[in-house]
Amino acid sequence: MPRLLSTALSLRRDPRLLKIPPYVSALCIAIGVVWLLLLPLDNYSRRTYVSENALLPGQVHTYFGGSEQHIFRAFRHEVDLLASKNNYEVNDKLETILTGFGVKVGRQNYTYHSAGETYSGENVYGILQAPRGDATEAIVLVAAWKSIDEQLNRNGVALVLTLARYFKRWSLWSKDIILLLPPDSKTGTQAWVDAYHDAHDSEYIAPLPLKSGALQGALAIDYPHEERYHELHIIYDGTNGQLPNLDLINSIVNIAGGQMGIETTVQQMTGHTDSYHDRLQTMLRGMLYQGLGYPTGPHSSFIPYHVDAVTLQPTGQGWHDEMAMGRVVEGSFRSLNNLLEHLHQSFFFYLLMQKNRFVSIGTYLPSAMLLAANFTIMAIFLWVKSGQPIETGASDESKERKLLSPLALVATCHAISAIPLFVFNHLDIKTLPLAFGIFSTLSTALPAVFSLAVASLHKPTLQYFQLTKSFSLLILGVSLATLSTLNFSLAFLVGLLASPLTFLQPTNTQATRWVFVALLILTSPPAVISTAAYASGLTMSDVLKAASFGWNVWGMYTPVVIWCVWWPAWLIGATNTLIPAFQM
Repeated sequence: MPRLLSTALSLRRDPRLLKIPPYVSALCIAIGVVWLLLLPLDNYSRRTYVSENALLPGQVHTYFGGSEQHIFRAFRHEVDLLASKNNYEVNDKLETILTGFGVKVGRQNYTYHSAGETYSGENVYGILQAPRGDATEAIVLVAAWKSIDEQLNRNGVALVLTLARYFKRWSLWSKDIILLLPPDSKTGTQAWVDAYHDAHDSEYIAPLPLKSGALQGALAIDYPHEERYHELHIIYDGTNGQLPNLDLINSIVNIAGGQMGIETTVQQMTGHTDSYHDRLQTMLRGMLYQGLGYPTGPHSSFIPYHVDAVTLQPTGQGWHDEMAMGRVVEGSFRSLNNLLEHLHQSFFFYLLMQKNRFVSIGTYLPSAMLLAANFTIMAIFLWVKSGQPIETGASDESKERKLLSPLALVATCHAISAIPLFVFNHLDIKTLPLAFGIFSTLSTALPAVFSLAVASLHKPTLQYFQLTKSFSLLILGVSLATLSTLNFSLAFLVGLLASPLTFLQPTNTQATRWVFVALLILTSPPAVISTAAYASGLTMSDVLKAASFGWNVWGMYTPVVIWCVWWPAWLIGATNTLIPAFQM
């Protein structure tokens, strides 16, 4: 045992050990990326299945159709007549229709402010009380007046009204059915869900005059066109990358495909061939939406309240009509009606490769954790190096660490990160693009200013650089490791884009320094945002307006990660890279 301890101590003091961590960090990044690319393979993904036996998807006979088609056409004619009316006139008519079915109707006003613009409207909703229930649980059927693409949701609203009349005649419901008809797919549903859970700002959002029980699930219909369709697109991405229980998606796929013969698709991947390329593309699209954290439909507002919800959107040219869509909704509601409790047995964290293949969190999480670990490993390595004596043969005692100056720089960079977070979420849309341009310029110049300030205040030493970078990478690594369990995709994307910060360091060679500076500028948050906007065909006004709207209306935390986690780490890394030759 004494010999083993002495061997361990001698290894600890071996300078060759300190050459290993940078290679380990690079290996973590490489393995993390390769791990992600392996996920679409059969050995790493698996087929979907329904965990909750009570759902029994596709096990009931649906009766929607026949004479209901005439009712649907009549309601669609009513919707067409209301196309030019304002929100309140439309709701007057919808209230009259729902009241005629014997449904209790409520209305709710709301107002949101974002980027200098006002979003106001009035929701109308009805509660169809369950004949066999006690108003303790409810299912929600949503059809916004305006679709996700801001078109008149003609077939969607008409279908909800037809289904309301149809459901009212059935005595099998054990849960209340709430019919929600907001004026748009963005603000109305959010105001209603917030008020339903008493989480609204009463100054801007009115309380709900009528309520039912705990919401067990929700389906939204986005059906603006009248042509027959080929596939049913299931939109499932929620706010801040949250996802509905996988059983809900699996049940709808089972009902649509197995019972109705309707093809289903996810992430707009029509004609999926189940090849590696298509699986990878579907997964990366899902990661992009999840990483952005931006809601993708009226269903997204429900998911933060642990209400599983999806939006159904018919796509393509085919032979399926609105009656087939109605039977899918009926079958899905009949399945949800069987539930004795919230969906809980399946997955809430997953990546879909296609409609019936997925990867669970236990399989994909290591890829993001490895990227986060790379920063933490280098932070610990730099901390150890900062306390080592410089001269060869010096005593084994650690060198005293001077922490004040490195901590001051790190604290300053993180403190000023609140400025872009505040500015971009509170300015008017007219000034946002100009503000972003000015900030991008200042962000590029700020590292040079900070590096000159550091050099003028005191002569920076190697230890100063090591400690500054160590503290910065430690904060980044811990933040991304924590974030990866909440929003894997955002943590992975930020970790990958910030990975150059691990290896860049001060240099006395001018050519090398400018190469480092160019790489840092290309991977800075403003540059990445501008490049992504250009690649997506969007203007900066659109991007900034959407980000501000997400923050002010939906409570997105993506701006916090970008401006308060990633940007300060970039600023510190760029400042260190530009510091003049330091003293040993």
